[in-house]
Amino acid sequence: MNKRAIGNLKVSEIGLGCMGYSHGYGPTPEDNTSIKLIQKAYDYGCTFFDTAEAYGQGHNESLVGEAIKEFRENITLATKYLIPELPNDKKEAEKVIRKHLYDSMERLQTDYIDLYYEHRRSNIPIEWTSEIMGKFIDEGLIKGWGMSQVNADTIKKAQETTPITAIQSEYSIMERMFEKEVIPLCEKLNIGFVPFSPLASGFLSGVYKKPSEYIGDDVRRVITRYKETNQKQNQPILDVVKEFSERKNCSMAQISLAWILARNEHIVPIPGSKKYDIMIENFDACTIKLTKKEYEEFNEKLNPLKIYGNRTGEDIAKLKYLDK
Repeated sequence: MNKRAIGNLKVSEIGLGCMGYSHGYGPTPEDNTSIKLIQKAYDYGCTFFDTAEAYGQGHNESLVGEAIKEFRENITLATKYLIPELPNDKKEAEKVIRKHLYDSMERLQTDYIDLYYEHRRSNIPIEWTSEIMGKFIDEGLIKGWGMSQVNADTIKKAQETTPITAIQSEYSIMERMFEKEVIPLCEKLNIGFVPFSPLASGFLSGVYKKPSEYIGDDVRRVITRYKETNQKQNQPILDVVKEFSERKNCSMAQISLAWILARNEHIVPIPGSKKYDIMIENFDACTIKLTKKEYEEFNEKLNPLKIYGNRTGEDIAKLKYLDK
């Protein structure tokens, strides 16, 4: 894969989201299998790996740390901290975040993080968070920082204190809420944009099941686009995706990723997969090039179509009340 710039970092055109190896999509592989998949991703040319302390309560970071330790210096490693309630004192808040950072580095078997995200906005002012991240950068603990699922105003405020490396938020043909303000702002400020769930949790692959067929902690049990009525109403979108995949002689998943890559050269999606062949298929999407004319035509067909259902934190929280 070629490289793309997100802020001050250079990464492979497509990264690997590692969350599914620990939770979020039902039964997980054996740890050894997951470790080998991550290593095979690197062998194939992926140099951008994404995890978080919240994925499996630290398990995912430990898994990724074990997998990448032999080639740590050759990759860009991203993780996130999740602390909804911090002390209402800048110095005390910094101590708490620093502890989370050190714990993540220990699990990841590294003494620095390339890209450290605030997983969701905490209760402290964003200016404090930005200043704290600047300190970590100055100390060499992290190379860059970012946020997830934030609006344009928050980005502008944070950028004034410590330049942001990347914003990681949901973005796909099925979720376009950040196209209006956030992505254009990132383009303007030279901030990378990293889409998670770029295949809408697999929906855009065209291969999906009824919600009742998913088990365990699989988010597709509660994501509303997977409701049977919404699946049917979203079929016109899949029809467009299929049309362009056939034109370009590729899979629906590949054309969906190619659509993201065509937006601008500072966007790097991070699909995840628990199967080797699907993972490689996703990486190969970077070989599918949409011309400007094709991209515009794609959007001309997508734009009038209504999207039914979405993915919200409130819905995902309902998982804990379902029988596993």
